[in-house]
Order: sequence, then C-alpha cells, then structure tokens
Amino acid sequence: MSDRRIDPNKHALSVGEVARRSGIRVSTVHYYDTEGLIRSWRSPGNQRRFSRDVLRRVALIKVAQRVGVPLDEIRAALSVLPEHRAPTNPEWQALSRQWRSVLDERIDGLLMLRDQMDDCIGCGCLSLTQCPLRNPGDIEAER
Repeated sequence: MSDRRIDPNKHALSVGEVARRSGIRVSTVHYYDTEGLIRSWRSPGNQRRFSRDVLRRVALIKVAQRVGVPLDEIRAALSVLPEHRAPTNPEWQALSRQWRSVLDERIDGLLMLRDQMDDCIGCGCLSLTQCPLRNPGDIEAER
C-alpha cells in the first residue's frame, strides 16, 4: 500500500541507504519504522522506501537517545512534527522548548545523585536504612 502524501517521483531511500547515511543498523531502521518513529511505504517490488526527511528524524532520535530521552517521549515529540518534509526552524525550536524542561530535570537529578554519592562515599556506610542512594524515601525505616 503506498502513501499518497509521498510524491512517487521524488527520490526515495531504501532501508540500506537510510542505515548507511544515518549511521545505524538496518535492524534499527526496521525497529524505528515498526515503532512508528519513522514512516515508510512499499515499492511496487514490496520493498520499504523512505522519504529523505527521515534522515533528520533519525538524527533527532539518536541525539535524544544519547541524552536519555525514552522512546515513548521521542515518539510523542515526533508526532507533532510534520511528516514527509523537514521541519521548519520554528517547529524545531518548539520541540527544543518541549524537551528543555525534561532535560533540566534530568540534569538536576544527576547533580543531586553526584552530590549524594560524594557524601555517601565519604562516610562509607552504604547502610540500607540510612543511605539515600540505596534506600531513598523509605518511610518504614523512619518508624
């Protein structure tokens, strides 16, 4: 079944071309397609084909994964971007603003973890009842 929003005369990429040009494995391209992170259509020979803008989506997925954004959040973010064309600068900026607060929270959490590790390693206790790293928020231990 072909996607009518895609111009069949426009140069389409094969799975191998997407993998090679984006630096990921063919199996990863298939996985992203199956998960709805990128979209393909079938050629008359029943081969998956991708529009060229998929390379930008894959680049965004790779960057987001590198900083620890889960695939569900990546999928949600990509769902607001246009399909079958590269996003405009304002669309990229909106996505960046959406993730900024999430990334700031992660950074704050990592800084807190680092500081707690310094304290914990300094005392050497690693107590299951007292250590905030090993047993965070243990209400029962407070009784």
